[in-house]
Order: sequence, then C-alpha cells, then structure tokens
Amino acid sequence: MFDTPTSPIRLAIYGSERITPGRGVGLWNAGYKNFIHAADASPAFVKPNRGDRSWDEVLHGCHGVVVTGHDDQPHAKGGDLESLCVWAKKHKFPLLAIDNGMLSLNASFGGLNYADLARELPEALQHRHPPEPGVRHAINVQPDTILCGIFGEGEIVVNSEHRAGIQRLAMGFRVSGTALDGVIEAIEFATDSWFAMGVQWQPAAGSASGLDIQVFRSVIEAAKKKYFPALVTTKKPMAVAV
Repeated sequence: MFDTPTSPIRLAIYGSERITPGRGVGLWNAGYKNFIHAADASPAFVKPNRGDRSWDEVLHGCHGVVVTGHDDQPHAKGGDLESLCVWAKKHKFPLLAIDNGMLSLNASFGGLNYADLARELPEALQHRHPPEPGVRHAINVQPDTILCGIFGEGEIVVNSEHRAGIQRLAMGFRVSGTALDGVIEAIEFATDSWFAMGVQWQPAAGSASGLDIQVFRSVIEAAKKKYFPALVTTKKPMAVAV
C-alpha cells in the first residue's frame, strides 16, 4: 500500500510498466508506479493513442508525462511518441523521456538515431548484455545542465540495457550526459522555457541507483512550477538558460 502523495501532481506514464527484479537499492520496489509514488506524485498509465483522441484528451487531468513506449509497439513505428513530444513542446508540458522515449524525443525535432549501436558504431562499448539485465557503466555529467543539478558534475554509474542510441542531436537540445565511449546517454531542452529531459538508462529498474529517483522528482518539480507554483521549494536553479 502507498501513502497518498502530499503533492497534487498527477504524472502520466505513456508506456509499459517497468517490472524487473530488485528494490531500487532496497529503498522501494522497481517500476514506474513505485518510483513516482516515492517521488511524491500520483502515476497514471495511459493506453496507446491510436489517433482517435487528441493529446489534450489523453492527458486530461495530468501535469506532466513520462514517455517510454509500449512493449508491443516497436520503436520504428512509434509515431505516436513523436506526436506526443511535439504536442508537449507546443504546450510547454513537462516531459521525461526514457530509453526509446528519448530516441523518439530526439527524432521528433530532427535528430538522427542509431538503431543498433553494436553494428553501426562498432567501436562503442557494449551497452547491453542480453544474458545480464542491469549491466552498468559510467557516464560523464555535463556542467550547467538539469542532470548536473540532480547528480552533480563528473562521473556517475548508471544501468545499461539499450541497443539503440542518438547519432545526431536534435536542434534546440543539448547533451547532458555521455558514456565514456562518447555515446549520448542524456539530453535536455536547451532553455528553461520547456522542461524536457531524456535519459537512455532505466531509472526505475531494479538496478537503479538511490539517486535515480531524482530524475522523476525533477519532472515533478517542473510540473509544480507550471501548475502549482506556490508548492515549489526554494533552491538553486537546476538549469541555466542559454
């Protein structure tokens, strides 16, 4: 059972639940629902939009969205994810994009993605070992970014379960984290006019670190700032407008 969140924020999840063994370093069970509850918001899973409803209808009553994609929907056919990202930018709707969601965010605004890092970028590190879920590697967090406000500048370790990746970054975005081989692991919108952040790793998996919940708290804080500014906590800005 969960306590009722003290925050009024309702966060939509456009994608399948993340169910893997583990308890998020023993602090809470794995899964988007558990992490979002722990971050003090109410999660709301959203069914795939087949084009029969507007995004205003789909996301009615929500204050932000986590975009991950549905398991039965290949990334190559994820036009709905891209449509959602474009709608979110138009409405300045806070957005957190995870794994395939980040690739769709990049593609939505003119970026180019690798479909298979091992084949298209053979000099890259092994970013996914199918027999070993939750493989981890280091990334470098860039200064003056939202991600730096979460983790601090420098090197951190994240889980790695992806085959695809960003090849060319979309205009209007900046890289906030890279693996040691140069593969982009995190991006964000380059100004504070819209909160949009993408991460390639799985911050709600059983192999997530104790700090990964801050990824969810960042989009929740952005939603508070937009819809409930009186609830925003006073602290130093997480991003620098450019």
